[in-house]
Amino acid sequence: MKRGLAELDVNGRRVFVRADFNVPLDGSAIRDDSRIRASLPTIRHLRDRGARLVLASHLGRPRGAARPELSLAPVAESLGQCLGAAVPLAPDSVGPEIERLTRELADGDVLLLENVRFHPGEEADDPAHVRSLARLADCYVNDAFGTAHRAHASTTGLAHALPAAAGHLMLAELRALDPIVQGPPRPFAAIVGGAKISDKITLLERLAATADILILGGAMANTFLAADGVGIGRSRAESAAGAVARIQSAAAAAGCALVLPVDAVVATEVSADAAPTTVGLHAVPADAMILDIGPASLAAYAEALAGARTVLWNGPVGVYELAPFAGGTLGLARLLADSPARVVVAGGDAVAAAQASGRAGDFAHLSTGGGATLELIEGRELPGLAALPEA
Repeated sequence: MKRGLAELDVNGRRVFVRADFNVPLDGSAIRDDSRIRASLPTIRHLRDRGARLVLASHLGRPRGAARPELSLAPVAESLGQCLGAAVPLAPDSVGPEIERLTRELADGDVLLLENVRFHPGEEADDPAHVRSLARLADCYVNDAFGTAHRAHASTTGLAHALPAAAGHLMLAELRALDPIVQGPPRPFAAIVGGAKISDKITLLERLAATADILILGGAMANTFLAADGVGIGRSRAESAAGAVARIQSAAAAAGCALVLPVDAVVATEVSADAAPTTVGLHAVPADAMILDIGPASLAAYAEALAGARTVLWNGPVGVYELAPFAGGTLGLARLLADSPARVVVAGGDAVAAAQASGRAGDFAHLSTGGGATLELIEGRELPGLAALPEA
């Protein structure tokens, strides 16, 4: 396990905390502050121990240029509300003025740097940029598991430049995901949905070889159905017959049960005003699209999951954002919330669906990681994680 906060001397010292405040915005309003709230245990721990906090995060993809619409100003306001004290936003993330601001911090003070990705040196992990960031602090804490798969200046460079440790959120993610990576209590079931198989081929191949049950839904399942010759009308799918065959072969060799939908909710348009119907999978109209699983599929999933001790859920099984096609995904969320299995939810859409179900508190873990979570499960090394010292 990685070194934690207890092993870092922070009293009276400037601590650079790489957080993940990459929150969804509607204009300048934060639509979901979950990532901000997830950072609070680390921030409060450090403040209580007399640290002088220099918080850093990215927001969106500014591509190395300052973009006012991606300023962290809304984050500073929201974080201040959570902490019950104003959080000033620095005008930049590096430079003499920012160094002065960090030197003026008192014990327990918090300063939020402006979007670190406004500088091209951030994503390039440029050594000169790392040195500029390092001048702002005396030690470093990485609490941004969601960016641990990126080799950036504020995620890997600083971990080598300053005394470093993992934050509470980072360690919580590792403790929750390690059993799945190392070998979970069995039977182990994985549910993978979402739109594109091309983004998840490595994950599916690994799960087919390691899980006891692999359940597919959403447009992901459409690709498998189409490869097996099932007519899917105008449904979204990819041309990935080779990948499908490899995953099917890996599942067969490992004795992993591969479960696909048996019915579908279809419509001729993707709209909140659509008129959906439920049909068997061999009766999808040529002019229709599969936009959700039907009740028979949910029942088949429930049967396959009976007795499972560990479940990983990644990706919705329908266009859950629209009411006519939300039943399958929300029904799955409630099914998993009621399960005696240890259920880990990974990926932004699956986490959002778990929250929308009103049962988020009944899951063992809702991962903040997204791509980082999937790459860890795939068995890849995460640069931001590898850069942190062991306990």
